[in-house]
Amino acid sequence: MQEYSLADLKRLFGLTPALIRKLSQAGFIAPPKSRGKTPYSFQDLLVLRVAGALKAARISTPKIAAALEQIRGAIPSGRLPAIALAASGRDLAVREGSREWEASGQYALPLMIKRAGEVAELRRSAEAPAAALAHEHFQRGHDLEDTDVTAARAAYLAALSAQEDHLEARINLGRLLHLDGKLREAEKLYRQAKTSSALLSFNLAILLEDLEREEEAIAAYREALAQDPLLCDAHFNLSRLHEKANRPREALRHLLAYKRHITRYGE
Repeated sequence: MQEYSLADLKRLFGLTPALIRKLSQAGFIAPPKSRGKTPYSFQDLLVLRVAGALKAARISTPKIAAALEQIRGAIPSGRLPAIALAASGRDLAVREGSREWEASGQYALPLMIKRAGEVAELRRSAEAPAAALAHEHFQRGHDLEDTDVTAARAAYLAALSAQEDHLEARINLGRLLHLDGKLREAEKLYRQAKTSSALLSFNLAILLEDLEREEEAIAAYREALAQDPLLCDAHFNLSRLHEKANRPREALRHLLAYKRHITRYGE
């Protein structure tokens, strides 16, 4: 068991407290404490990772819950087994032994599920050698995060050495460096990305806030919204920063955008 606060889970997986509580109410994870830290099992962390990946794929909260419920309902034990994500594909596919099925229609991120708690990643047979090697290092880093953060960071570095534009390895390594207090290293890593994403820009914005470079953080949050207009947490953070900078009209505009989103999607 490892202990995390709601703020920790938001930084690690990009999940709002409301979504975390919904996962708890549905019985997917342990109930979070309103204050302090909650102990989470490896199983809980796997579910949170899946939910975070689905949210990053711009899937709404109800569909995330529905996808997880369908996966759980199809497993005889009624519990989600160990899950790993491949960062490609257009369908949410679950494979258990020789059986394969879709969990949520058109929504993306292929999964592979194996017995006895084994975790594996779906790999396309046509992958180039460098990409395949990078994915292997990435998967190893992903699996090591809960038990050996130093080894996980080394694995993500190996993934980037094999494939410099492996965006997921860059995002995860940057997050680990940030959590370890290595903010300058994390910023350099994020800014060296050849391609970007809403999640990378959002993580960079949080880092810039911690560096007290708030105007740069505002620009990064705006970049995140340009890539994903449904990233409501960016609106919330922009509202807070504009209010702090005594820009009430901008603060109100982003706060209203945030409220419209949570009213529509229930997050």
